[in-house]
Amino acid sequence: MATVVQPEAESRSAVPEYRLEGKTALVTGGSRGIGKAIALALAARGANVGLTCLTGCKFAEDVRGQIRDMGRRSEYFAHDVGDAGEVSKLSNEVGELLGEVDILVNNAGIARDRSFKKMTQEMWDSVIAVDLTGVFAVTKQFIDGMADRGWGRVINISSIVGEVGNFGQANYSAAKAGVIGLTKTLAREYARKGVTVNAIAPGFIRTRMMQEIPEKSLEAVMNMTPVGRLGEPVEVAAGVAFLASPAASFITGHVLDINGGMAMGG
Repeated sequence: MATVVQPEAESRSAVPEYRLEGKTALVTGGSRGIGKAIALALAARGANVGLTCLTGCKFAEDVRGQIRDMGRRSEYFAHDVGDAGEVSKLSNEVGELLGEVDILVNNAGIARDRSFKKMTQEMWDSVIAVDLTGVFAVTKQFIDGMADRGWGRVINISSIVGEVGNFGQANYSAAKAGVIGLTKTLAREYARKGVTVNAIAPGFIRTRMMQEIPEKSLEAVMNMTPVGRLGEPVEVAAGVAFLASPAASFITGHVLDINGGMAMGG
């Protein structure tokens, strides 16, 4: 049986440590919206940050510049996380330009919404490939290195939709629910290796995707949300920054709901 290391007596009452100096983070889908906010939050805590992009690489260049202005190292990588060959290239490039990854945030995702009756196989396959299989593939490239070094953080961005479902999002809901199951399993497998694995399930957040929703639908969403508004990307980023910190070392296999009270776990 593996030896469990107990904290030193004096550290049991120590002040929590939230800084990330000396750590390197990789944020998939980090060029806009929630991913951008996460990348900037981790850099503000002291981490060097790499980010991936697919369609928003001109925005990724801007995020990289903002991180470098903070005095951190940063690079962006243009790869499709839904393609296994591209993920392998990503891993090699990250290793060459940024070194070992200590914090992995699986944020990249796509949506192809349609009622189940009208949903095509392609819509199903493309969303599962990026939103679930992509999380598997990217994590596979980095988590064992964390375990070998005895410290790591994997934070997967799921969704409230993965917990409660949503009309017209069978593919997205299934993928995000799968991310939660994967998170809990990896948390059990890597807990004694110094790697925590957690998920965040955002509710309705004010991002580019939300701009396509009709005003009446948005109003209905806000009425269903106890706090009465949409969330902001920085509020999700704050949760990621906490789970990535040394202060969160006793939290693993957890799903952090950031949804304004729209769904409350029992």
